[in-house]
Amino acid sequence: MPIYEYKAYGSGGGVKVGVVDADTPREARSRLRRENLLVSELSELKGGTRQRVAGPDGARGKPKTSWLGQLKKLRSSPQGPSGKDADTVTAVTRQLGTLLGAGIPLAEALRAVIEQAESRRYETLFRELRERITQGASLGDALAEHPAYFSELYVNMVRAGEATGKVDQVLRRLAEFMQAQRALQRKVISALTYPAMMIGLGVVVVGVLMTVVVPKITGMLEDMRQTIPLPTRILIEISNGFKDYWWVGCLGIAAISFTIERIYRTPKGRLAIDRFKLKVPLVGDLIRKASVARFTRTLSTLLGSGVAAVQSLEVTRNVVGNAVIAEATDHVRTRILEGTDIATPLKATGVFPPVVGYMVAVGEKSGELEQMLDRIADAYDEEIEVVAARLTSVLEPIMIVFLAVVVGFIVYSIILPILQLSNVG
Repeated sequence: MPIYEYKAYGSGGGVKVGVVDADTPREARSRLRRENLLVSELSELKGGTRQRVAGPDGARGKPKTSWLGQLKKLRSSPQGPSGKDADTVTAVTRQLGTLLGAGIPLAEALRAVIEQAESRRYETLFRELRERITQGASLGDALAEHPAYFSELYVNMVRAGEATGKVDQVLRRLAEFMQAQRALQRKVISALTYPAMMIGLGVVVVGVLMTVVVPKITGMLEDMRQTIPLPTRILIEISNGFKDYWWVGCLGIAAISFTIERIYRTPKGRLAIDRFKLKVPLVGDLIRKASVARFTRTLSTLLGSGVAAVQSLEVTRNVVGNAVIAEATDHVRTRILEGTDIATPLKATGVFPPVVGYMVAVGEKSGELEQMLDRIADAYDEEIEVVAARLTSVLEPIMIVFLAVVVGFIVYSIILPILQLSNVG
């Protein structure tokens, strides 16, 4: 009987290395799963040498990347669905959790999902999942083959649920998490949409005035062959600049956008730009609160699903959406590996608000860390609405005053020579 050497994670998060006798790699994984071990590496021992096993179906050759190793590829791989697809995956996740909780086998639960699929695309997706399950693959491995629909966070939570035998609970928790994340995303988008629309409207109004309205009126004034006042001359020069060099402005905006995007793709550039975002008045506060809410809710969901703290932080750092907070999360993770708690390095980062560190400390001492993290996320979700309202209330009068000044200057510059002509007459 073949002997397999394995590296696995226990339900408590500890790493275990050992050997197991089994006829196939699939059987080896199944035996270890029954012992509540989540296999990350599996190698068959032959003649004193190791031969890596590629997957749960027993195929050999190309080494399989461990689920922790796959986390490092998160930034270059799809991070799950968005928009309507996210809503569909959330609904299916909740349905699967309910069916499994009722004692229905996974393959039968997937059959029910297939019958209710909203489109041929989803029907094909769930048929492929069911086929992999019937071939002996775990649900986590089957989901990992479809990163456009199931993020690394999703897959690893399911794998943790399989290791602890609580897949139904994990799926229901995942559905709640995804619903909360979608709500948070809508709040942030809603908060930024109105100011962006006002700025866009202001640009359009000024552009139309300077390229269409002003040239016609200033042309009439120039035909009068009288001395043109300074404000009117300035207006004419600005208008001519808009007409003759608009393409320079567009090219400049495109060049700046391209440069910023290229810089943002580098680790140092991303860190610098994300740090600048956090310092922008009101907008930075909104981004920080959204990132903290995402951090605490994600960490709570992972810990509550049985994923160890170190692995939970590694997943969480990739979904916070801000490089500064991701770097702080790395610091917390490193300190935990050194034996400290979560709260102490969290406070020391200086990135998270002090209240977050204190509440996490209370949660750790009381043994209710997951519940405390959820409360923090809920509190910051509410604060996001307050900041969004404040952002709108500040930007709206600024834009109104800006448009009033621009339009007022244009009107004044046009009327001034007409008034002078009347006085001369």
